[in-house]
Amino acid sequence: MNKTRWGAATLVAAMTLSVTGLTQADDFPNRPLTLVVGFGAGGSTDIQARVLANVLEENLGQPVNVVNQPGAGGAVSLTRLMNSDDEGYTFVYAGTNGTLTFAPHAHDTEFSLDDFRYVASITTVQHAIVTGENRPFGDSWEDLIEYARENPGTSYATQHALDRLVIEYIMEQEGLNLRIVPTSGGAGMAPLVLSGDVDFAYSGGTHSGYAESGEMPVLLSMDAERLFAFPDAPTVQEAGYDIDTSDFRVVVVPKNTPDSHVERLSEALEAATQDERFIEITEERILMPVHFFGEEEATEMLYAQSESYRQLLDDMGGVPEDENGAD
Repeated sequence: MNKTRWGAATLVAAMTLSVTGLTQADDFPNRPLTLVVGFGAGGSTDIQARVLANVLEENLGQPVNVVNQPGAGGAVSLTRLMNSDDEGYTFVYAGTNGTLTFAPHAHDTEFSLDDFRYVASITTVQHAIVTGENRPFGDSWEDLIEYARENPGTSYATQHALDRLVIEYIMEQEGLNLRIVPTSGGAGMAPLVLSGDVDFAYSGGTHSGYAESGEMPVLLSMDAERLFAFPDAPTVQEAGYDIDTSDFRVVVVPKNTPDSHVERLSEALEAATQDERFIEITEERILMPVHFFGEEEATEMLYAQSESYRQLLDDMGGVPEDENGAD
């Protein structure tokens, strides 16, 4: 083959490969996807994610496999995602945005907000400050504050550094002297509250299981809005505290994910928020409202909250320590 023909053949081959590459990119997804949950099986994030995966499969035309990667409140899954070059075929369904907006300021994490893209937010997390039945202060936040002022050592069960920071802020604002009781998750908190061994506590969603029985009244919503299943409880801002503790579940992909992949995932997620199966599991079972915010709005909300937490940490002098000196 002479040089002219060889050059023409090479050019044709290169153009063919280029067109094939474009076709593959435009055909996203053309192979199975992996939805990563940064928490163990059986929790509300996992339960919701498995229904979400089924709905996404139908829209995307590819299997969506759910993988649990628990550890450090979701930080393990995000650290692994940061180092992924899977371009959206692997994505994390973050059960709490605090792992992204609070943890990098409070702890030594390998990632920051800048390391990812945020495809969409689809659910508002319902975290709250709760109590048990038949407490001397009833079900009122105002009455609790008055009771706690008159009774130093009133007990509060904390689960993690973020809610501990919030209660320290409230203690400073209200002049309270509380006894802080560290617990490990909702499973550790619930027995203490229900039995009366602690007076009140942080709940990341455990209280939703007691919405019908009324055994765990909500004193304060830690969302920007009143809670879906407990509309009578005021928000932290309505109670007079200038902090934003809103929490929502967001789909996270690596920074290098192409725009076309992000757009396709976003379309599928928006469709999922209108699917009766996803609405039922979210609003009727785990009692969280469904919503959809696309990449731009979700990213703006995350960065605004990150700055709010940075300022709060600065004002409070860093992350408070528990009685054992641990975060």
